[in-house]
Amino acid sequence: MAGGDERGTTERVLTLLGLLQQRQVWTGPELAGRLGVTPRTVRRDVERLRTLGYRVHASQGVGGGYQLGPGQDLPPLLLDDDEAIATVVSLLAGAGGGVAGAGDAALRALTKLDRVLPARLRDEVRALSGSVESFGGGRTPVDPGVLMALARACRDEVEAGFGYPSGSEVRRRRVEPYRLVVSDRRWYLLAYDLDRDDWRSFRVDRMTDVSARTWRFRPRVAPDAAAYVQEGVASRVYEHQARFLVHAPADTVRAQIPASAAVVRRRGSELCEVLSGAGSLDFLLMHMLLLGHDFEVLDPPELRRRCHALANRLLAAGAATSPVPEDP
Repeated sequence: MAGGDERGTTERVLTLLGLLQQRQVWTGPELAGRLGVTPRTVRRDVERLRTLGYRVHASQGVGGGYQLGPGQDLPPLLLDDDEAIATVVSLLAGAGGGVAGAGDAALRALTKLDRVLPARLRDEVRALSGSVESFGGGRTPVDPGVLMALARACRDEVEAGFGYPSGSEVRRRRVEPYRLVVSDRRWYLLAYDLDRDDWRSFRVDRMTDVSARTWRFRPRVAPDAAAYVQEGVASRVYEHQARFLVHAPADTVRAQIPASAAVVRRRGSELCEVLSGAGSLDFLLMHMLLLGHDFEVLDPPELRRRCHALANRLLAAGAATSPVPEDP
């Protein structure tokens, strides 16, 4: 029985550590509610973490609570200095791209390690990370330090600011950061733009002078981050947007179109809807033709007229014509 109690305590303390790594400050009642214990048990578990080497700060009053201190020594029997450096540099490489599906997971792990990395290792890790590069995948490179700053701001629910191109100039943007989203080509930030009073997605590689404020915000009801960013990249940024009903399974069409070029939504087992954008309606039609599936135009109505015009042009091009006279 004692062995079972000990395992339960260990699992609870590890869960407590995970919670402290997810957010900057937790109140005692919040942690007690998450763990299903009393605030007194939370205080005991915090002391257990301190005994293991984790520096957990406690403060009273409004805005107070438990906070995992940065720059502390790693607890014994977890990672030595060489292992810590190798882990962080490998995660930096993964967060920068090059391994399909690994970028977002690597960044989540980095935000946790950042809170417990020994201060003496920070400069060495920074120097080593500068020598890590990747090839393949085609993803636009971004500064890992910027990714870390934005990830922490999302995690801690604090406002962020950065310079961002707007026409021919760079303007300062103030946002409530919500999620980092990685595509096959780029990193994006989904955030609530405080000056424009609406949700916006931003390319991380276009940001300059990124900084996080200490001002915390209450999270708003947010759209699905990945879907919102994908729809913006594939459609909203273009002059023309179109919807098609394609007579093919969604998985088949997704394999033919990059995620950054179109949004593919399942419509039963043998149909799907494709949402895409371009600078020309004719270009959208030709792209759909080249997929090799039957399809119908859903929107816009003008695109149906372009179908007839393009069909007539193709019929004329394929009609029998007189031989082209040769030059004398």
